[in-house]
Amino acid sequence: MTENDENMNKSKLADPAWTEKTLEKLVFSAIREQRNQRRWKIAFRCFYLALIIGVFWFLHSGGEGSSYEKLKPHTSLVNLEGEISASNAANASTVINGLDAAFSDENTQGIILSINSPGGSPVQSGDIYDEIKRQRKLHPQIKLYAVCSDICASGAYYVASAADEIYVNSSSLVGSIGVLMDGFGFVGTMDKLGVERRLATAGSHKGFMDPFSPEKPEDKIYLQTMLDDLHNQFIAKVKAGRGTRLHDDPDLFSGLIWTGDRSVQLGLADGFGSVNSVARDVIKADSVVDYTEKEGPLASLMSILGSSSAKTFAHVVGLAPTTPLR
Repeated sequence: MTENDENMNKSKLADPAWTEKTLEKLVFSAIREQRNQRRWKIAFRCFYLALIIGVFWFLHSGGEGSSYEKLKPHTSLVNLEGEISASNAANASTVINGLDAAFSDENTQGIILSINSPGGSPVQSGDIYDEIKRQRKLHPQIKLYAVCSDICASGAYYVASAADEIYVNSSSLVGSIGVLMDGFGFVGTMDKLGVERRLATAGSHKGFMDPFSPEKPEDKIYLQTMLDDLHNQFIAKVKAGRGTRLHDDPDLFSGLIWTGDRSVQLGLADGFGSVNSVARDVIKADSVVDYTEKEGPLASLMSILGSSSAKTFAHVVGLAPTTPLR
């Protein structure tokens, strides 16, 4: 470096304006670098989110059958899996939409309602039952067969009894024609802890079955009457669906659950079969097209990521008693 260059650098360093401009350039350069880093982070996050949604989309779109399969005679499939509840995938609206699509397809040779459920809401189960009966009247040429896998109990059997025929595996669990309402009582625990329950109501029975108050005999009688009423409705629907195929057994409607073998002996089921065997041997249409309404990929992702701990806690402590068909 020459003496002139050194003098020029000293002159610049002595100039406040030059120093300020240089600092500004350094600051803005650092800001631009941070912005670029943030943009890359956002880009990568968007890419991974799109990838996850794409995977869910692929998984949920699979098994519905190709357009080609729908254009030729086929067996239509609708799945009913898990607890029957308005807040679960096994809800009346979802199942009914699938049934409607299956019955409406002119190439449907027969419908299989594949069931793997322990039961659940009597209202949701009743809605599906009624829809099956309605669709069968509208489409008398299309039969609907219930195929039960691991379990078809309680509200799930309520639904199955609307089918033209029911097929099971010899090891399936079938039946449990009964009604249950569960909860807990914490009165003794509260007494031991020295906790006082303060409950204000308007209406003599508004605190009906409150888990933190002593159980009233009149409430217990009323509850049993209500459960018996629901049970009788359940029995009537099963009898209407199964008719004379039901055998006369005193334990048939006791709430007991039966193996697939025993359910056939009792007339609760008609025979043994799987989705594929019923499609092949009963409906005579090997090609199976799934009409089950699928949850959107984003909704499914949020459902998995979401938490139901509050609901579970409320159920465990008896604040949200349920009345499932069991």
